[in-house]
Amino acid sequence: MNATTAEPTADPAASTPVNKTNSTFAEIAQVLRRHESFVVLSHVRPDGDALGSQIALGLALRQLGKKVKVWNEEGLLEKFSFLPGGELVSTPPSEPEDFDVVLALDTATRQRLGDNTLAAVGSAKVWINIDHHPSNPRYGDLVYIDSIAPATGQILFELLQSQNLPLDEAIAENLFAAISTDTGSFQYPNTTARTFEIAADILRCGIKVGPLSQQLYESYPRRRIELLRVLLDRMRFDADGKVASFSLPIATANELGVIPEDNEGLIDHLRAIQGVIIAVFFEELEGGKVRVSMRSKDERADVCEICLRFKGGGHKLAAGARVPGALDDVANRVIAAAVESVKSLDR
Repeated sequence: MNATTAEPTADPAASTPVNKTNSTFAEIAQVLRRHESFVVLSHVRPDGDALGSQIALGLALRQLGKKVKVWNEEGLLEKFSFLPGGELVSTPPSEPEDFDVVLALDTATRQRLGDNTLAAVGSAKVWINIDHHPSNPRYGDLVYIDSIAPATGQILFELLQSQNLPLDEAIAENLFAAISTDTGSFQYPNTTARTFEIAADILRCGIKVGPLSQQLYESYPRRRIELLRVLLDRMRFDADGKVASFSLPIATANELGVIPEDNEGLIDHLRAIQGVIIAVFFEELEGGKVRVSMRSKDERADVCEICLRFKGGGHKLAAGARVPGALDDVANRVIAAAVESVKSLDR
């Protein structure tokens, strides 16, 4: 793969350069070894791939003797607090800090890192962008985007292993959490033979897959199930049952006492319904916006393309957006686009 080898002299956060070709793992590893201060970032409303990748790389850099900060707009989510090294994750400070290197992981656009996070990053010699979202515009100085990889955690495993960077049991546990959650516990179509090979290599690092999977998939708070009960009672079907959706008003979330992370994965109950091709979850946010999560069971019904129309992005089978407007209005507009997409399959 081709890549630029010279390091920038200007602050890339200001110019947001775009690379059309991937950097090599060797070039990225050279930057990791050469510099001393790092901040590891990922997207707002983080999932297991985001946090697992952040913690894994933070731990690896610590073992290299580097000064490392791991920031996320939401901090460490309750459901992932069991991950080793989770104490590294903090919310960004109120005053900017300077770093040699900024690492943006699993984040399709710089804006998805969050306003507070971006404001907290002062000057930086190098921005590194590692991701698997095909909608990523390739911001940064060193860029590695692999849209075939089912998780950013898989890319990081390949980086660490191929470049003889630290990879111990704690790092492996975080990478397993990253890969497992972003592949639906190795069930989604993006799961490849290489994914299973990496999972086997991770197990050889000493992790115990049973207890870890129980923490990931069988330790939900009761309030999340109460939320699911309410949402299932409000299911909506369109296009002869090919599009399924439910909506969560702010008032309902407040009444139930749920927190944002309780919503993650609930859309899978819609996707699992026989005959459903596109599933949509609408969550009303403060400030007059609606968080849209979309899933598809057919690549021809490309939910990334739909979300791009609403200034979002993601993958063909999993995408999202934050859309200004009232909950019902946004839901009607997005559902109309989803219905159009599934109807086109019959033409």
